[in-house]
Amino acid sequence: MTRAEKLRSRAESIPADFTWQELVTLLNAYGFSEFSDKGGSYRSFKTAAGLKIFMHKPHPGNIVKKYLLRKVIGQLRECGSMSANEE
Repeated sequence: MTRAEKLRSRAESIPADFTWQELVTLLNAYGFSEFSDKGGSYRSFKTAAGLKIFMHKPHPGNIVKKYLLRKVIGQLRECGSMSANEE
């Protein structure tokens, strides 16, 4: 099992201690690159194919909120990057 697969599995369990860096690593594994066009905590992730995910980086801490993790997983499934039963 690769690191990306382990992160995907961990993210799908919606843990209370999923960090921003883990989320960035997971999105990078699915071909997304991070951009901070507007400054501050606002971040966008884009692929070469034009898929986009927008969110705010958590602050002052580094832990991603559960609602944001659900949103990202839903968007990855919606765009076909991650299937619901991928193992």
